[in-house]
Amino acid sequence: MGIVAWIVLGLVAGALAKLLLPGRDPGGLVVTTLIGIAGSFVGGWIASRFLDRKVTAHFFDLTTWASAIGGALVLLILYRIFFGNSRN
Repeated sequence: MGIVAWIVLGLVAGALAKLLLPGRDPGGLVVTTLIGIAGSFVGGWIASRFLDRKVTAHFFDLTTWASAIGGALVLLILYRIFFGNSRN
């Protein structure tokens, strides 16, 4: 799976993470989208490195999607913890 596919996957994973974790994000839509893209990379790396699951093979693989959405959720939660109270 190429870099463009990972970016598309990250965009969708970020949107799904936002749906699963509703609320106001300090950075808005653009930052949430970037967090989704970064989360797909982080989730894919964690799954391949520590869970011994190859996630780069197929775009429609359930493991690939689960790791991307999980990574996006983790980064979104961390972002809210560190920057959530900065816009009051």
